[in-house]
Amino acid sequence: MDKFAAMQAFVRVVEAGTFTKAAESMDLPKPSVTRLIQTLEKQLDTKLLNRTTRQVTATPEGAAYYERAIRLLGEVDELESSMSRAKASPRGRLKVEIPGALALAVIIPALPEFYARYPDIQMDLGVGDRRVDLISDNIDCVIRAGVLQDQSLVARHVGEVHLLACASPAYLKRHGTPRHPRDIESGHTVVGYFSTRTGQLSPVDFNNDGEQVKVVCRYLVSVNDATAYVAAGLAGLGIVHAPSFLVQSHISSGALEPLLTHWYSEPVPIHVVYPPNRHLSNKVRVFVDWVAELFARHELIQRKSTFARA
Repeated sequence: MDKFAAMQAFVRVVEAGTFTKAAESMDLPKPSVTRLIQTLEKQLDTKLLNRTTRQVTATPEGAAYYERAIRLLGEVDELESSMSRAKASPRGRLKVEIPGALALAVIIPALPEFYARYPDIQMDLGVGDRRVDLISDNIDCVIRAGVLQDQSLVARHVGEVHLLACASPAYLKRHGTPRHPRDIESGHTVVGYFSTRTGQLSPVDFNNDGEQVKVVCRYLVSVNDATAYVAAGLAGLGIVHAPSFLVQSHISSGALEPLLTHWYSEPVPIHVVYPPNRHLSNKVRVFVDWVAELFARHELIQRKSTFARA
C-alpha cells in the first residue's frame, strides 16, 4: 500500500464528508479511495471512519489520526514547495471563488499580468456569489466582500470597496435630485439588493460630520448580483448605492449622476479566505500576494471616486 496516498485519501474523506466528493477532488475512482481507506484501517487495526448512507465522519481514533496526518502532509507539502521554489515557478491547479463584480471589473482584466509571472498555474475560477464550503468543495481560497461570518477561517484583508449613490439622468429628470438621504425615503425609488446568503435586503447607511442616517426605501426591483444592480440603475429603475469600481466609468460618461457627494458610507472590506487546516501551498501564496498587490494599486479599490467626466 502507498501509505502516503492512503493518508491523503483519508484526509480528503474527512474534509469532504463523503467518499464521492473526496474521489472527485483527487481525480480518482471512488472504489480506489475506498480500498485505500480500508487498507489503512486494516494496517492500523483501527476503525477510522463511521460510515452512513449520507455522510462519513471520523471516529475518535480517526479524529486524532486526522490531526497528526494533516500536520505531516503540510510539512511534506512545505518541503516540496521549498524545493520547487528554488528550481521553478509555482505550478499546478488552483481553485478560486470570486464575486462576479470583482471578477469582471478587477481580477479577470488583470490576469494576463498574473500569467506573465506564473505561466504554470492552471486556475479554475468560480465566478458568482454562491455559498461554498471551502473544505468539502476542495476550494483553495475565496475572495469575499463584507463582514466575515465564519470566524474559523483564515482571512487576509486585501482592500476595501467604496460605495457611491447615483442614478441615471432620466430617473432624476422624472423624480428630482435628493439633497439629503431622508429625501430618498420620502420621494424616491431605489434598486434593492438582497443577500444570496440570507435573502434580506441590504440597508443603506450615510454619514456626514457625525450625522448618521439609515435609509429604508421603496423599490420596484431588487437583485442579488452587483452587475445586475448597476444595470438596473442605468435603466432608470431607481437610485443605486454601488461599488465605485463598477460605476466610475458610467459617471465619467454621464450615464449615471453621483448623488449626495458630501455623504459617505463605511467601506466594505475585502478578504482572501482559506481553510485553517489546509497548508498554504506556493501556488496559493503567490495568488494571494498578487491579489493584495493588485488591490493596493487599483485606484478605485483604494478611494471613492474622482467624479470625473470624460
